[in-house]
Amino acid sequence: MSNYSIIPSADELQSMQRDLKFYPVENSSPQALSTSQIEHYNTRGFIAPLDVYSPTEIADIRGYFDQLLERVVAEGGNSYSISSAHLKYGPVYDILTNPRIVEYISDLFGENVIAWGSHFFCKMPHDGKTVAWHQDASYWPLSPSKAATVWLAIDDADIENACMKFVAGSHHFGHMTYRESDSAEHNVLNQSIDNAEQYGEVVYDQLRAGQVSIHSDLLLHGSEANDSSRRRCGLTLRYCAASVRAGMNWNEKGVQVRGTDATGHWANNLRPDRVF
Repeated sequence: MSNYSIIPSADELQSMQRDLKFYPVENSSPQALSTSQIEHYNTRGFIAPLDVYSPTEIADIRGYFDQLLERVVAEGGNSYSISSAHLKYGPVYDILTNPRIVEYISDLFGENVIAWGSHFFCKMPHDGKTVAWHQDASYWPLSPSKAATVWLAIDDADIENACMKFVAGSHHFGHMTYRESDSAEHNVLNQSIDNAEQYGEVVYDQLRAGQVSIHSDLLLHGSEANDSSRRRCGLTLRYCAASVRAGMNWNEKGVQVRGTDATGHWANNLRPDRVF
């Protein structure tokens, strides 16, 4: 589990010759999503909002995250450093494998689904950090491009506290050229795609705590700095079709959340006992 590359370099990713084009979903009989939501995913690249957790349930999750963040910060981490959390913490594994979420993803990727990522993106009040326009596929050694991110709102996320934003339809333009960000940009990530607005309409992903959005790994997205007095925490959950291949040992992060992986490429990690 410890052998996978955490942050693949651009050269490593380029050497994979990945298949990075959007594959439209073909599902005439979805179980959790509607046909119009699937069409929206195909044409616009995302679906939002979707209900998952009740106010009481998400309050419990928020209380858990508050304690987890306190411990991580005490150990020298920060509000963005809790990554691959499902491999460490049982409660995060439970969120990643929640059937209510998996059913949405199964309508997009079929009966054989892998979950492989979980990363908290927590913008503290007035933290001054942006997430520049980017495509998730730029960071992932996965091929073909049949992968998506579920963004779970731990806190209410709106324009005031820097909710995520999408460039609708930008997933149809394939993998885009990006540049490395410099420190003056205060970017949480290390990549930026300039003039992203030329690829489509900017849509703000405003969610109530407990709701999720789903977006394609090729969709341009980002978020502005949180200049408000309110925190904005989200948990990103990553999924793909079991037919996707992972380089650099990223298959070791896997959890088989629906169906099977006939080739045995993906690991099927068990729930960790650790809570914090």
